[in-house]
Amino acid sequence: MLRITGKAPENQNKNRYRDILPYDKTRVPLGEKNGYINASYIRMNVGEEEHFYIITQGPLPSTMADFWQMVWESESDVIAMMTKEVELGQVKCHQYWPEPPHDCKDLANFYLKLHSYQILEYFIIRKIQMINNHLQFTTWPDHNIPKLAEQLVKFICYMRKAHRTGPIVAHCSTGIGRSGVLLCVEILLSYIEKDLCFNIKQIVRDLRDQRFGMIQTKVMVLLHCFDKSGA
Repeated sequence: MLRITGKAPENQNKNRYRDILPYDKTRVPLGEKNGYINASYIRMNVGEEEHFYIITQGPLPSTMADFWQMVWESESDVIAMMTKEVELGQVKCHQYWPEPPHDCKDLANFYLKLHSYQILEYFIIRKIQMINNHLQFTTWPDHNIPKLAEQLVKFICYMRKAHRTGPIVAHCSTGIGRSGVLLCVEILLSYIEKDLCFNIKQIVRDLRDQRFGMIQTKVMVLLHCFDKSGA
C-alpha cells in the first residue's frame, strides 16, 4: 500500500515522525485542493453498524490550523486525546486548544473559545465552541498500558455518550499507538454488547490495513479481558 503523499517534500515537515505516514487510500484530504494532513479515515463494521473515526498524530505548532480545519470539515463533535502534552520531558503534542487563563485561541480561519472544563480522576472534559467535547485521557503512560482497564472503559462510555455527529477524532502522539488501542477496545465493546463473536487479531489487521503501524506494542494483557472468542 502506498504512502506517497506524506513523503512529498512539501509535506515532510507536517509529519511528527518521518516513518509514520497515512496510506494514500485512506488519508483525510483537506479543502478543495485535497491538502495533506497526517490523518486517516477508519471504518469498522460491527454487525450491521459501521464505526467511523479519524485517527491522527498529535498536532504540531505548524499543523494546528490544519487539524482544526479537518475537525470542522468532518463535522466531528468529539476529540479523544490519548496523551499528555509532555511526557518524561518529551513533547508529545502541541497544545492546540484554549486553556485558562487564555480562554480563546484565534487561528487563521478559526476562533476557538473554551466554555468550560472539568478535571476528573482519569481524564479532562473541555467544552470548546467549535466542537462540543474535547476529552483528554491523562492516565496512560507512553509505551505502556493503563493500570486499570476500567478507566479506559469509563472514558469510552463518556465518549460514546458525548458523540452525536461526524467521525470521532482520536489522537495520541503518533496516531497509531494509544489511540489505536482506544479504537480497538471501543470496537470490542460493541461486539460484546451485541453478543457477537470476534477475533482480536483480525480487528487489529483491519485497523492496520487502514493506517500504517496501528497498535505498536503488545496490548493483549489489556485486550484479553474483553475476549470471549478464544482468539
